[in-house]
Amino acid sequence: MEKGMKLKVRKELDVRQQSNIIKLKGSLISRGYTEIIHISDHDDEFHINSFDIEPGTAQEVKEFITSFIARENLGESISIFK
Repeated sequence: MEKGMKLKVRKELDVRQQSNIIKLKGSLISRGYTEIIHISDHDDEFHINSFDIEPGTAQEVKEFITSFIARENLGESISIFK
């Protein structure tokens, strides 16, 4: 596995946003993209969620995350962190 994906997640979330972000993380695990997601503090507003992915799956994982964010209208709450 290669370390490669990081998500920047807002700390202050409403119930709907929080539920959808939990669904996203669960989907990443259940689809086999990762086994565990590590959470660390970034600053006063955001956490960083990082996880390992299988080599060669980065584009597929990015597309899944981007699609989920758009579908659930989470653009202000979570983003792929570079």
